Amino acid sequence: MEFKLEITAKNMEVTDRIREYIEKKAPKIGRLLSDVEQVRFDLANKKSARSAADRQVAQITVSGKGYTLRTEERAEEIFTAIDVALEKMQRQAERLKGKRVKGRGDGTSAAEVAPEPVEAEDMSEAEPIIVRRKRFHLAPMDEMEAIEQMLLLGHENFFVFYNAQTSAINVLYRRRDGTYGLIEPEIG
Repeated sequence: MEFKLEITAKNMEVTDRIREYIEKKAPKIGRLLSDVEQVRFDLANKKSARSAADRQVAQITVSGKGYTLRTEERAEEIFTAIDVALEKMQRQAERLKGKRVKGRGDGTSAAEVAPEPVEAEDMSEAEPIIVRRKRFHLAPMDEMEAIEQMLLLGHENFFVFYNAQTSAINVLYRRRDGTYGLIEPEIG
């Protein structure tokens, strides 16, 4: 394998059988995308799931130079969840590969296309509580690449990225009417 493979589990044990199964299946991702740096399998047993068919969860995250792909599937058995997640990942990888070959559109800035963002309303009087923190690597990209990454990751509301054209952190978000907005913060 040319990439780093990580397997983590929550509320379950990663048996030798599961590890061997993943190690056998993971190289398919490397054959699809030649610049894969890391593949991470996050497995979980969700005891609180409403349906028994949703208890086993397999999430796959593939990181490479300038992109991150993620899929998540639920099934009654962990091997089924892994297989379906891998099939979904294969489709995403093929889509990414196709977009790289075809090009990036007409180069129009998302900020020029989208209407001005609406200011946020006042928050309620209750103190907000941060329940989760997440860290991730930001690869420089332009606005059209950010839209593609947002769609590939399945992020429906927003996407944070480092804009290579402006050398600043931007937030791309989807508006109710289906268009996109871009938040370009200024320090001052």
